[in-house]
Amino acid sequence: MTMKYSALALAAALAFPTVVGAAEPAQTPRIVVTGEGEASVAPDMALLSLAVMREAPTAREALEANNNAMAAVIAAMKAAGIEERDLQTAGVQIMPRYDYTNRPDGTQEAKLAAYQVTNTLSVRVRDLAKTGEILDKSVSLGVNQGGSITFTNDNPSSVITDARKKAVADALAKARTLTEAAGVELGRILEISEGSHARPPMPYMAKAMRAEDAGSVPIQAGENSYKVQVNVTFELK
Repeated sequence: MTMKYSALALAAALAFPTVVGAAEPAQTPRIVVTGEGEASVAPDMALLSLAVMREAPTAREALEANNNAMAAVIAAMKAAGIEERDLQTAGVQIMPRYDYTNRPDGTQEAKLAAYQVTNTLSVRVRDLAKTGEILDKSVSLGVNQGGSITFTNDNPSSVITDARKKAVADALAKARTLTEAAGVELGRILEISEGSHARPPMPYMAKAMRAEDAGSVPIQAGENSYKVQVNVTFELK
C-alpha cells in the first residue's frame, strides 16, 4: 500500500513540476519631478494681538485694574464694528515682580515689589481700512503690550487652486525638458501627490494705505503669496 501511494506522488510531481526562480516582470521605466506654483492675492483680514498689563501691590488690585482696562478695549472694538466672534482672549497671566538688592556678602536679596497681570486679546479685523484706527484707539484705552499684525485671507482656496495648477504645469514642463534632453519619450502620468502649500509669514510687495484711511498708525497690507509643491510620476516609453 505504501509503495502505491509513493508511486502516485512521484507521478504528480512529474506532471506538475515546481517553478523555481521565476523572473518577475520588469518595472515600467519612470521619471519623478517636482513642480512648484505660486499665486498672490491682496489680504482681506488682519489678525491683531493686543495685550494689557497692569501692576499693583496685590494680585487682586492688579487684576481689577487690568479687567477695567481690557473691558474698555473690548467695548471700543465692538463700537468700531468688530463682531463678538472675532474677539478671543488668548491668555491671562498673573506673576509677581521682585526688586533685587546686593548684600555685603555678594548675594542678592529679593523683595516683592508688585504683581503684574497681563491679558492678551486676539482680534480679527475684516475691514482693513480700520486697522490703524483700531490700533490707535486700543493704545489710548490701555493696551501697552503686543501689537503684532498678521495679514491673511479669510478663504484662500481659489488662490491655492491657481497655485496648484501652476505647480502641475511646472512639473509637466520640467518632465518634457528632461526627457527631450535624455532622448526618451514621455508617457502617461502614473501618480500625482501634493507636497505642501504655505504662505510666507511676511507680505511681499507691500503697498501703503492712505493715512486718512488707516488713522494715526500707518499700515501696509501688501500681498500674500501662496506656494504649492506637487510630485508627479511619469511613465517613460
